Amino acid sequence: MSRIGRQPIAIPEGVTVSQAEGKIVVKGPKGELSFALFPELKVNLEGSEIRLQRRVDKASALHGLMRALLMNAVIGVTQGFEKHLELVGTGYRVKKEGEKLSLSLGFSHPVIVTPEIGISLDVEEQKEIIVKGIDKYQVGQMAANIRKLRKPEPYKGKGIRYKDEIVKLKPGKAAKVGAAQSES
Repeated sequence: MSRIGRQPIAIPEGVTVSQAEGKIVVKGPKGELSFALFPELKVNLEGSEIRLQRRVDKASALHGLMRALLMNAVIGVTQGFEKHLELVGTGYRVKKEGEKLSLSLGFSHPVIVTPEIGISLDVEEQKEIIVKGIDKYQVGQMAANIRKLRKPEPYKGKGIRYKDEIVKLKPGKAAKVGAAQSES
C-alpha cells in the first residue's frame, strides 16, 4: 500500500471539499480548485478528514499522486503558493506596469510578461519577482517560464534565477603564458 496515499488529509476551518461526477472541488478563502478523480480511486469524506482508497490493487502510484494533489489543493486555497525569482546582472531590472512586468534583460527591447489567470506577479526593489497563486503547478510553471527568458549563464552567473538557487560557475579561459613562451 502507498505510504503517502494512506495518510489522511485534514480539512482546516473555512475549507469545503465536495465530490461530483468524477471531480473533486476544493473551496477556501483564497479561491477554488477542481480536478478530475482517477476512476481507480475512491475518496471518503469523513468529518474533517479526507481518506483515499484504491479500487484496484495496481493503482498504488495513482494513490500517492492523488493524495499529494489533494493536499496541495487544500494548502493552496488556505495559504497559497509563491516562488521568488531574482535578477542578477548589471542593468537587469524589472518594473511592474499594471498587471504586466517589463523586464530589462540586456536585449535591445524590454521583455513584457503577462500573468496567466489565477497568478499575480509582484516586484520587490527592481531585482526580485514574486509569483503568487493558489495552484502549485501553475505557480511553478509561470516561474519557470520567466526564468527561461534569461537563464543564468555559467561563466558570470548573470540571468534570472530562483531565490535559493545556487549557480555553479565554470572557470574562464586560462591564459597559457608558460606554454606559449616555451614553444617559441
